[in-house]
Parts: sequence; structure tokens; C-alpha cells
Amino acid sequence: MFMPARYNFLGVEAGLFPLFHAILNASTALLLITGFTLIKAGNRKAHRAVMTTAFVLSAIFLVSYVISKISNEPVPYPQDAPFRALYLFILITHIVLSGIILPLVLYTMYFAWNKKYVRHKKIARWTFPIWLYIAFTGVAVYVFMYPYY
Repeated sequence: MFMPARYNFLGVEAGLFPLFHAILNASTALLLITGFTLIKAGNRKAHRAVMTTAFVLSAIFLVSYVISKISNEPVPYPQDAPFRALYLFILITHIVLSGIILPLVLYTMYFAWNKKYVRHKKIARWTFPIWLYIAFTGVAVYVFMYPYY
């Protein structure tokens, strides 16, 4: 990151951010699964509420993640750590997919909120599994990194 120095303007301990992010990701994953179940059951109203909540948690995550990166030095995964190759695969796929999920989620929500359900359903078939993968792998990255925080 091309910043002159890290500045912890919130005064939060570095170790709290990863746990908070893992909780947000796990909660988002549970909400996504719940939302999927609700729409399959035909409960549009509950589906909308649950998916909106998942979006809000993801937005909180994004802001918090940026703040944590501004505030704290990165913690590297050790070269000799077990499962390094698996960790790197999960991390890289998580990062790459995270880069495309925001526009997908925004389009998916836009179509739903504007009652363009055919288009919503078409894009949601891509958005849902990618978003769910990102939420689960976010927790997995935390589990891998836990001993090193």
C-alpha cells in the first residue's frame, strides 16, 4: 500500500479486527444460506430482509477491513507453516473473487429492489455462490492466520 505510515486512528488493537471480520463473514454466510432457503420456499419478503442484512454486514466488513489495513501492519503467513499451499490457494481465490463481487451484489440488489425479478434471478445464480465462497473463505483465512495474530 502506498501510504506513508500506518495510523491507528480508532485506537483498536490489531488482533480484534481479524476476529471481527471472521464474525462478519460467518454471519454473512449464514444469512446467504438462509436467504437462499427462504427464496426457494417462496418467502420473498423474508428473503429480501435477510439478503439486505447480508449486504449491510458485508458493507460493514468492507469499511472495517479498509480501516484495519490503514491502521495495522500486515501479518505474513510463515514460509514454513503447514498447509501454506492450501492457504495461498484459498487466499488468492478469495481476493480475486472479492474484486468482482461488489458490482455483482449491487446489480443483483438493484434488479430485486426494482422488481426486475427475471434479471435478478439470472445474475443471482452467479452472485450467490461467489458471495458465499468469499464469506466462507474469509473465515478460513482467519482460521489459518489465527496462530500468527
